Amino acid sequence: MSGHGHGHGHGHGCGCEGEHEPAERGLEYGLYRRIDLEKVQCLNESRDGDGKLVFKPWDRRNERDKFVESDADEELLFNIPFTGSVKLKGIIISGEDDDSHPAEIRLYKNIPQMSFDATGREPEQAFRLNRDPLAELEYPTKIARFSNVQHLSIHISKNFGAESTRVYYIGLRGEYSEAHRHEVTICNYEAAANPADHKVESIIPQTNFIS
Repeated sequence: MSGHGHGHGHGHGCGCEGEHEPAERGLEYGLYRRIDLEKVQCLNESRDGDGKLVFKPWDRRNERDKFVESDADEELLFNIPFTGSVKLKGIIISGEDDDSHPAEIRLYKNIPQMSFDATGREPEQAFRLNRDPLAELEYPTKIARFSNVQHLSIHISKNFGAESTRVYYIGLRGEYSEAHRHEVTICNYEAAANPADHKVESIIPQTNFIS
């Protein structure tokens, strides 16, 4: 059910010839720099803070020294706040080449502090995963559902049968934009200009009557 993705030029003007170019792909998977890492939560991690470690630069996606492992059962829930607004286009999840690899994920947007109690609700999108120890498989999102994302929750609901789940890398592909504040400035400008216009109009008829 998963698409290998590899870009195929969705929304990009560049040709497909460059899609395997590591530098280009690394730029597309640069959203980890837009994550507010200090506020990332990972529920059911076996060791506090390990969930933050799987968000890495593209060129470190195959490093095995940092990972997160689930604790009580196979489930993991990541709460990922961004520093601005994101249009999410694709996701890569890499684990061990065994039964501890995630087998299914469910994506939710803009639900800060999400808990396992809320995972029964309908996700924006769900994926069945293949084992991907080399971080090669991309799962493209339905972009219309993942525009204007300030917070992303990733629920790993099951693995391939092991007691715990292990994740080495989560890559997020998409576009980032800063929060817009220019509209407020424009509104203030117009509000300040209007009273001056009215004063000029009221003075003109008075000078006509005096002569």
